Order: sequence, then structure tokens, then C-alpha cells
Amino acid sequence: MADAMIRIKSLYADLAASMEALRADQGAVDRSREKVTNALSDGNAHYGINTGFGILASERIEEELLYELQQNILLSHACGVGDPVPPEITRLMLQLKIHALGLGQSGISLSTFNQLLAFDKSGLTPWVPSRGSVGASGDLAPLAHLCLPLIGRGEVWNETESGKMPAEDAMKLLGINPVQLKEKDGLALINGTQLMTAYGAYVLERALVLQKEADILAAMSLEALQGSAAPFDPRIHNIRPHPGQITVAGNIRKLLEKSEIMDSHRDCGRVQDPYCLRCVPQVHGASRDALAFAMNTIETELNSVTDNPLVFDNGDIISGGNFHGQPLALAMDFADIALAELASISERRTYLLLEGHDGLPKLLMKDTGVNSGFMMPQYTAAALVSENKVLCHPASVDSIPTSLGQEDHVSMGSISALKLLSVLRNVERVLAVEFLTAAQALDFRAPLNPGRGVLIAHELLRSQIEHAQKDYEVRNDLDLCATILRQGELASGVEAEIGSLT
Repeated sequence: MADAMIRIKSLYADLAASMEALRADQGAVDRSREKVTNALSDGNAHYGINTGFGILASERIEEELLYELQQNILLSHACGVGDPVPPEITRLMLQLKIHALGLGQSGISLSTFNQLLAFDKSGLTPWVPSRGSVGASGDLAPLAHLCLPLIGRGEVWNETESGKMPAEDAMKLLGINPVQLKEKDGLALINGTQLMTAYGAYVLERALVLQKEADILAAMSLEALQGSAAPFDPRIHNIRPHPGQITVAGNIRKLLEKSEIMDSHRDCGRVQDPYCLRCVPQVHGASRDALAFAMNTIETELNSVTDNPLVFDNGDIISGGNFHGQPLALAMDFADIALAELASISERRTYLLLEGHDGLPKLLMKDTGVNSGFMMPQYTAAALVSENKVLCHPASVDSIPTSLGQEDHVSMGSISALKLLSVLRNVERVLAVEFLTAAQALDFRAPLNPGRGVLIAHELLRSQIEHAQKDYEVRNDLDLCATILRQGELASGVEAEIGSLT
């Protein structure tokens, strides 16, 4: 049984270990299946095993139609639309489904479970439309598309021009035969929160690094603007001891160590800086605390059983509501807001860098007029920050009845999940603008060096992008900055030199 905890900070390694454990030991799956087999002979109605689904739960299904019932639920529920779920997130969906079923309380047949493992091992990735779930009985439509290929239907990703091909054709190439679904199999496959959880885990795993990088960029802008280090004094934060706030202040202090720039203006007489500099611990820290809450919720879900009905060791088969996505919907809406705030304050720092304070040239270029300097990248950041304000409207406050009123309150967690990824991508781009702009500004502080952590960050960028003397096509550099952030190079490069940031 794959009972090891899956953690966001080690998500991919933990899932790989789970897959290996389940290939070696399927005892929990086998024991759970035995309970379903026993229930079929007791003469009673068991939801989704020998009855219809949803509003049709009172319809008893004849024994000779039970296999057809399970196939039909995949076919009828595969009605998703829109752009596909990114393949890397679909892979997570597949592995999370395997892990949840492997916990041994779903009653899936070994033949169908092994088909899932075969897909994972072969690298077959189903093509899943992203729209169509309301996060009610979990992610019904997306999971139906995820699992249709098990029976030779649906589509999978490949490298053709269209990006997909019929699953049946791909399976033939790999020597994988379609599986015959048995009692409970179809229902076990489509009930669950794997789309929501996969999106949440994917984004929050990246957010672990991104929040460190936001601190690094704030320190870069602070140095470039000759801001004060006083607001990061630990005494300030110890008397308002929010964990994130304390952490961010500590990170900034560490990044500023041995700063010649800070020493050069220590007695300049400036009383205080604008909030986008002075309140970095309070703003970044609040986002960190909100993201920590979201991560805890997602980690709980990663290690949960969200099927229905559930099979227990004493043979009880009980219908409940573990598939309801409300915990995830709330957490991901909260994560939206937390990530968006990192971009919002970053854009303000970028704007401040362009204003020409304390010896910096306006728009960070000496010959402005003929040159527009870094005016337009700030426009881009502003546009993305504004878009995030729309995306951060909480999906979880909405509900719309489905299944003829049987599912009369739904979570809309799938909408929370989809927009969470959009917010993340926008935040990465906004931070990329600050990265490029702060590096340009720091060039004008030479020959004075910034703090050791900031210096490493600056050198990392300058090893790939030159200082701009005149206007040029800036998009390619913004793309490169975003890639550096997305791949975690900034955080890892700085930490390699000054030690771990929190």
C-alpha cells in the first residue's frame, strides 16, 4: 500500500516512489476489491455498483448490464470542452488518481488498476479538455477524459502537428490492449478531485521557489533605489510575529549583508521609504502565510481518498461527499490572491525604479527622448497586474445546481484551479519585468557593490543579458528573465553562494 505522505516540496519524487510501491504491492487494492465482490452477492442495492448514478441512484441495474454501466459512465461523462489541460498537469492527474485508488478504499478491480499503472509506466498521457467540471462529484468530465483511453477510447498527447492522436492507435503501438471495466470501476475512475489537486500542487510547488525569488527581487530594487534597511530590523517583526513577515525580513537582511551601497547612504537623513520597499515583509509575508495555508490543504488532499462510495475494512460500502471540492476551491482562491499581491507590489517597485530617484536616470536610460528606456515593460507589468484583479474574483462563492438538483451545491473548484495557473504565469512575468529593471538600475550604482545575495542575482542576469544603452526589442530579454525565474535558477544561484533562504 502506498501510504507514504506526498508533500508539495518533494511532489514528483514522492509520486514516483508511490508508483513504484504500488507496482510492487497491490494488496490494499486487492482487499478492497474483495469487499465489492462480496457486496454484489448480498442482494442489496449499492450505489454505483448495481445502481444508476446521480439522480438515477434509485434505478437498479441487472447483473448482465453491470459492465456496460461502468463503460457508459465514462462515455457519457466525457463531454469536456476547451483548451487541453497542459500535459505536465495531466501526468499529475493520472498519478494522483493511481495514488488515491492505491490507498485501498475504492474497490477498483486489479485489471483496471494495472491498466492505469501501464499508462503511467509507458508515458501515455491522455488529452483532457480543461472545461466542464463544477467541482461537485469531484472532476467528473475531466476524469472521464483522463480514463477513456484505458478502454481504447478518447485521445492521447503525441508529437504530431495536432498534438494528439486516437488512444487506440497509440496503445497498439505500445502493445497495450483496452481493458474491460468491471463493477464500480468507472465510478471509481471519475469520482475524485484529481484535476483540482493536480493544478493546485503544480502551482504551489512552483510558488515555493517563486516566493523566495520575490524576496530577492525586492532586495535588488531596494539596493538600486538606495532604500533603508531599517524596516527589516528583527525587533519590528518580533512584536508583530506573523511567521511569513518574520521570514521575509530575515531573508532581506541576509541578502543585504556586506552591502557597500547600504553603507554609502547610511546617514543620508531619509526618514522612510514608500510602502513597496518599507512594507515588503508585511506584504510578501502575508502572501507566504496564505500560500502556506493553501499548501497544507493541497497536501491533505494529495493523501486523501475522494472516491464515492467508499469501501471499508469491515465490508461496509458507504456513500458520502469526499469528492466535493470546497476545501480546494477556497484554498486556491486564497492562493490566487496571495500570488497576485506579489506581482502587485513588484509592479510598484518597478514604477519607482523608473522615476529617476537618487541619481538614477529617468526611465533608466541616459539618452531619453530619442530612447523610451524601460517605460514599456512597466506597461506590461501593469496590464498583467490588472488582469490578475479580474482572475482573483473567487470562484468558490459561486454555485449552480446540476444532476437535476441532486448536486445542488457545487464548489466551482475547477474554475479556481484553472485561473490559479493563469495568475501564476502572470506573476512570473511581472517579476521578470522587475528583475530586468532592477538589474538595469543597479548598473548605475557601480562601482559600489550591493549585498552579497543581490550581487549574485545581478551577476546571474548580467551573464546572460547586457546592460541596455539604447532602445531595443526587449521582449526576448523578458522571456529569458521569466525562464530564469520559472526554472528556479535565481533562487538556486543565490542560495548556492549565501546559504538557504527560508
